[in-house]
Amino acid sequence: MPMITADDGCPINVEVTGRDGAPALMLSNSLGTNLHMWDEQAGEWAKHFRLVRYDRRGHGKSGVPQGPYSMERFGRDVLAVLDALKIKKTNWCGLSMGGMVGQWLGANAPDRVEKLILSNTNFHYADKGPWNDRIKFVREKGLAALVDANMERWFTAGFRARAPQAIARMKEMFLATDPAGYIASSEAVRDMDFTASNPRITAPVLVIVGKQDPATPPAAGEAIAKQIKGAKLAALDAAHISNIEQPQLYTETVLNFLRG
Repeated sequence: MPMITADDGCPINVEVTGRDGAPALMLSNSLGTNLHMWDEQAGEWAKHFRLVRYDRRGHGKSGVPQGPYSMERFGRDVLAVLDALKIKKTNWCGLSMGGMVGQWLGANAPDRVEKLILSNTNFHYADKGPWNDRIKFVREKGLAALVDANMERWFTAGFRARAPQAIARMKEMFLATDPAGYIASSEAVRDMDFTASNPRITAPVLVIVGKQDPATPPAAGEAIAKQIKGAKLAALDAAHISNIEQPQLYTETVLNFLRG
């Protein structure tokens, strides 16, 4: 696994699989997870693409510089990874925060993006209160106090009941996140606003929504799809982390779009 240094010196943990000559597909995780969030998709997608997974700064094995972070900062980290791997243009699949970074890339680095999948994500939070409350909560009580409520937002009750091993793995991933990195990333989510920039995106876009997603409701994804000319919309029967709740359908939905 290469460690790639961003332009401000932050080390970014990267994992590359698949054929060297294949088209690139870069995956980007949700807040409070690491690159292993994509384990159930990685094997199949690596048959078709040069698959690039990474830990966002503040997460996993990447560095945790002092915050707050910004979506531009996250986007520039991605460009540093692409440059280091000598990838001129990549497909992008980002879920939640990963979809937010994808929106920044689509508008601000259009020459580096082939197709964009923006999954279970949002473009702007007019009300900063809930994010300020969450930041304060984590600062005072830590991530362990948030983990159970977070799983309720991430997954439907039915999935939590029938897939305890998946829930245990996601809890472990969440609790391994550095609280300072989580807080600094939450500040970036709170402050983002792609209302004006999303209409500039010209890459082919697929927006994926979870029909039962309380964290980024279907209306948020539908709004993004309306902002971007020609964007397609797919709705999966899942809550927020839809690639884990509906792994096979998610894998096929993304592949069909990228290879269509």
